[in-house]
Amino acid sequence: MCEFGKVESDVHINACAEKFHELLSSKTHHIGNVSSVMNSVEMHQGDWGKVGSIIVWNYVLDGKTCVDKAVIEAIDPTKNLFTFKIKEGDVLDHYKTFNVTCQVSPKEKGSVVHWTFEYEKLHGQIPNPHSLMQMATTMSREMDAHLSEGEDHQEQLVGKVEVDVHINASAEMFHEIFSSKPHEVPNISPNNIKNTIVEGEWGKEGSIVVIHYAHDGKNCVAKDVIEAIDPTKNLITLRVIDGDLLNDYKSVKATFQATPKDKGSLVHVTVEYEKLKGHISDPHSLTDMLVQVCRDVDAHLT
Repeated sequence: MCEFGKVESDVHINACAEKFHELLSSKTHHIGNVSSVMNSVEMHQGDWGKVGSIIVWNYVLDGKTCVDKAVIEAIDPTKNLFTFKIKEGDVLDHYKTFNVTCQVSPKEKGSVVHWTFEYEKLHGQIPNPHSLMQMATTMSREMDAHLSEGEDHQEQLVGKVEVDVHINASAEMFHEIFSSKPHEVPNISPNNIKNTIVEGEWGKEGSIVVIHYAHDGKNCVAKDVIEAIDPTKNLITLRVIDGDLLNDYKSVKATFQATPKDKGSLVHVTVEYEKLKGHISDPHSLTDMLVQVCRDVDAHLT
């Protein structure tokens, strides 16, 4: 199994891109004063806002106090981009390498913060770093609240989570299971998918798929419509139209796209959503469950 991976997440904020980037890249030591998940950020070597400097992140993850030492690899104010690489600390108990990029893009109202984690696990049993990504998105929203304090702003409820899954199976075989043979998935991934019922034709846009699944220890149901299916791109998009997820989200849409590689394929999983309320968690655990289904399908095919 390939142990390389990538997780991405979009966070919509009210603050302007330049202010957010400045706080993250050049005034990093102030983040501990405005975030509940970041205890402090300290300079170990160099200067704030300078490439090559080494900073120490002291944070709380899953109730545990953690420390990581990172080197700043890139700062680009013209692109509001900040990149660092973990050199030492708790993260490297699980990952051989771990690189973080944050790029902020201006929008008509506010900005979008795009986080990217690129990593290599020490072994295949280590989970994808969704808890770390949830921490980063929480920190982003708290930084935004600080930067836009006293201003007229709206609660940002829209987001996106993306994950790359490296598989051994061909892109075409993987796509065929998801698009034309979803009834086989409960037998392939029984710990996650309990049953699938299709209303309409297999593999046809507009058909309805009712999925019984296990999520966070609960048995759940989702009724999805197939919004898009493209065998030339090995792509399928499902949009939730009824079920448990809509108790917390106004909308949820999942896209699976498999791309052939020299060895095996790369499955890109995208979950786009809009929350009903700001306190609702981003759907990282749901995304992780979808990733596990992808791995189970790969194991079945190979």
